[in-house]
Amino acid sequence: MLAVLALIAAACGGTADDTTPPDDSSVTTTAAPVDAGQTDGESTLDVVKNRGTLRCGVSGSAVAFSETQPDGSVTGFDADFCRALAAAVLGDANAIEFRALTAQERFDALSSGEIDVLMRNTTWTQSRDTEVGMDFAPTTYYDGQQLMGRSEQFSASSTLADVDGAILCTNAGTTTEKNITEGAQVAGATIQLETVETFPEAMEKFKAGTCDLVTTDGSGLVGNKATAVRDGEITEDEWVIFPTAPISKEPLGPVYRQNDSTWADVVNWTVYATIIADEKGITQANVEEMMEVDPEAARLFGGEGELQTAMGLDAEAFLNVIKQVGSYTDIYNRNLNPVGLFREGSFNAPFNQGGLIYAPPAR
Repeated sequence: MLAVLALIAAACGGTADDTTPPDDSSVTTTAAPVDAGQTDGESTLDVVKNRGTLRCGVSGSAVAFSETQPDGSVTGFDADFCRALAAAVLGDANAIEFRALTAQERFDALSSGEIDVLMRNTTWTQSRDTEVGMDFAPTTYYDGQQLMGRSEQFSASSTLADVDGAILCTNAGTTTEKNITEGAQVAGATIQLETVETFPEAMEKFKAGTCDLVTTDGSGLVGNKATAVRDGEITEDEWVIFPTAPISKEPLGPVYRQNDSTWADVVNWTVYATIIADEKGITQANVEEMMEVDPEAARLFGGEGELQTAMGLDAEAFLNVIKQVGSYTDIYNRNLNPVGLFREGSFNAPFNQGGLIYAPPAR
């Protein structure tokens, strides 16, 4: 049994596998006129198919999850799940428009119809599932909140009790604010919390010494530290991430509007398809040879007994996902291994290797 969320690993120079994401010709924008194009009773699936492109909300500044590149393309774990959905629905992983959204903008953008789906490292919580009016797809990444400070002040064994009197920076409109406020109170620590619109702004304040600590999901801290080491800003041991056991549970995954079961099925089973392929050892590199390895794989990839057409998709919708984007491991390793995040020993390992990544059967 895993004692802690071991998914947060120190950057250790691993290499990603040799699968490649599809070419990205989409345009990233931060604002767009609201054009849901959706009438009462019509599914988002119909809207996306009629439009011919998927509008996917992402962060655009989350290291290894969704980063806007100088040429306007978007790379990362979340961005690749956007591409997987486009491949499933439209047969083309590049038929996609990314919307870069702040934490405060994301739910309004989804509820208004500006975007079709949100894949922006968003935590599944009770309030978001009810009061905010969102529905959540299967968790694609199990995370947990941690803190990062300078090694002359803190160590890997530091706890929340050790942050008494510290100034902490994070981005507004997230579960992070409430977690750290409640956690410090329970630990008997008095903190000063400074919030900014985006996490990169929080990192700049931390680097400038305005903040003693930054806090967000552990994966975000690992990614930002790895980037700073890579760019020569710091040495490996200059910043430390703690506590070892994260202070919260942060199940992250796609989000869509409530009461659209047709679209929900499509989003959910796109995620499940990447996981089922992974469970069978099917990858972007070998799917052509392995697509009929057993009856379940044959059904999933469009063979006898397939269920995709009943969902409003092409029979080979999920074959397109694996061929154009990859399995869960392909997506994970390509984006997260380079910053030091690995599946082994974490909750993001397959269910039969001690993790929580699991899919229902395709039958």
